[in-house]
Amino acid sequence: MSALFIAFKTIIPLFLIIFTGMAFSKHRSVDESWIKILNDFALWLGFPALIFAALVKTDINFNEFGSLIGYNSAYIVFSVLLAFPVASVFKLDTKTKQTLFFAFAFGNVSYLGIPVLQNTYGNGILPQATMISAVYLFWLFTLCIYLVERYSNQQQSTLQHLKSLATNPMLFSVFAGILFSVLKIKIPPFIMQSIDMFASSVTAIVLFSLGIFLGIQPLGHFRDWKAALGFSLLIMIVLPLLFLGAILNFGGEHDFRSWILEAAMPMGLTPYVLSAKYGLNTSFASKVVVVSTVISIIILPFWIFVLG
Repeated sequence: MSALFIAFKTIIPLFLIIFTGMAFSKHRSVDESWIKILNDFALWLGFPALIFAALVKTDINFNEFGSLIGYNSAYIVFSVLLAFPVASVFKLDTKTKQTLFFAFAFGNVSYLGIPVLQNTYGNGILPQATMISAVYLFWLFTLCIYLVERYSNQQQSTLQHLKSLATNPMLFSVFAGILFSVLKIKIPPFIMQSIDMFASSVTAIVLFSLGIFLGIQPLGHFRDWKAALGFSLLIMIVLPLLFLGAILNFGGEHDFRSWILEAAMPMGLTPYVLSAKYGLNTSFASKVVVVSTVISIIILPFWIFVLG
């Protein structure tokens, strides 16, 4: 029981920042523009700095990263394809099925996942955490976008898809960090110090932004949230359990704790933003973000306790 309490204490500081954002969202000067500004900072400066700083200070183990990429890719593709049987069984409309492609594929592996892993396992876990985030981003902007566009009138060329990947600042920082690490390129200390300052600022900013997003969502009726609750339990408990079982049976000797904990993250804001961009079921997407984030304060300590 004490181990579970320690796991709970590990994530409480992070959720206190989220709750602060929720409280601050009630201030009359706060609106959705705050979320965009804070998230843009995280996307273009904060997280790229955190990712680059973590990788450039690490001796890259390609054998370890190869297994990480392979197993997590298999899990993501499997999860995305579940949208087809789920949509068929529950007779969902096309827009909701398209929303599921995003919702199954991408939990909050960066904005919440990286801070949780860092608080739980220390700074040494950052290279793994950043690589896992890169894997999720890759499949989100390739397979998921392809499936969504296949069932809609909005289609992009292969060149546009490649451009989206190449210009994603978080993916770019992964490749830059690996390159600098492998080539042993030394960065002047005064530059590295500035990068570290950006990196250290991003956790509070993104969690505060998430709190504002949660705080401005309309409550509505409980019946409107039942589907979001069921889906949240599926992506945060059932699927990670299947992933854990598959690794234990076929995975060999790997430190997979970060893989499972990232798989159990609540849904992130990116699927919601993409759902809005493609005109999908944003009501469902926003409710899943809210519900899954709220219940993660219980589910994440459970997973930390189980994984050790």
